[in-house]
Amino acid sequence: MSASSRDTTEFFDQLTNQVLALRVAAHQRLRPLSIEQLNRRPGYDKWSVGQCLEHLNILSGYYLPSVKARLKAAQAKGSAAGAKVSSGWLGRRFTNAIRHTNEPEELFKVPKQYAPTGVRLTGTVVEAFNRQLDELLRLLLLARQVDAGAVRVPTPLRPWLKLRLTDVLELLIASYQAYMRQAEQALATNATKHA
Repeated sequence: MSASSRDTTEFFDQLTNQVLALRVAAHQRLRPLSIEQLNRRPGYDKWSVGQCLEHLNILSGYYLPSVKARLKAAQAKGSAAGAKVSSGWLGRRFTNAIRHTNEPEELFKVPKQYAPTGVRLTGTVVEAFNRQLDELLRLLLLARQVDAGAVRVPTPLRPWLKLRLTDVLELLIASYQAYMRQAEQALATNATKHA
């Protein structure tokens, strides 16, 4: 059960840059979409752009408050960042799996409570996603100040299973990237169908 160690500044700079890129993509590509474009599914068993975002909003609704609470607790205990951050093998395994899939909901069967329910989503799903990204950027700033490898965050389906904060942040951002790719694919497929 070895842990991987990386430079703290480089680790958080990389994650921050990834979130900023997602924020730009969401603003430029998703914000201008019509309600019809947000809700058009590329296939019967495929999620629409809006459903991809709704899933991420649900996931963020669990993780971000949990991360925030654990960061505040770590700060209260006097936790301080070191030169290196560590991650665990299980977190790396989950993150690598999500990074190397084209259809993330196929990789991890999405439980009902985390699945999108909307069939007529509006632009508020995009705005909520942008707010989640902004909150994640704030949490990344806070996480730089504590020993993020020592902070443990429970997983949503099995709260007894706690991952390192470093792993949760990487997994969450990898999930954002995977579902944004899926949303882009849905847009491209729909544009091809309706061209």
